[in-house]
Amino acid sequence: MIIIALGANLPSFVGLPEQTFNAALSSLSNQGVRIVALSSIWGSAPVPASDQPHYRNATALIETDVEPRELLTLLHNVEKDFGRDRAYEVRNAARTLDLDLIAYNDLVLENDDIILPHPRMHERSFVVFPLLEIAPTWIHPENKRTVKDFYNDLYPDDEIYSAQNAYCKFGS
Repeated sequence: MIIIALGANLPSFVGLPEQTFNAALSSLSNQGVRIVALSSIWGSAPVPASDQPHYRNATALIETDVEPRELLTLLHNVEKDFGRDRAYEVRNAARTLDLDLIAYNDLVLENDDIILPHPRMHERSFVVFPLLEIAPTWIHPENKRTVKDFYNDLYPDDEIYSAQNAYCKFGS
């Protein structure tokens, strides 16, 4: 199971974050990535707390023959296509699109370019909540815990909410 997380709190040239998600997923599907499942849209406060707009978040399960490093490059290129430039970005700044590679099957990998599974995925309610919808029984290859376990460990005061009226219907 390959998992990606989507996030944005600024509009892109195609519109609101939800519309950006649709367009980004379409772009990925045109580049050898098959979208298997997509969570609903969640809203979350910026981390760390700031006066930035709230984020929209989702997770997707994908299939691809693209290797992890190449997939990460592809994700970054799609981000750039929608207005994000990591080279000039301030850490934790507002953004038009954030595509994170959360897990690549059962691969455990750590080097200067990529760490898999994502080292902070289990601490981020904006990853865990949407992932709980589409892969509640996924097991982390290092600590052998499920998404449901991560959900149970989250802080109850994390600001996250369903954004059901947000529009993201990729593939419909």
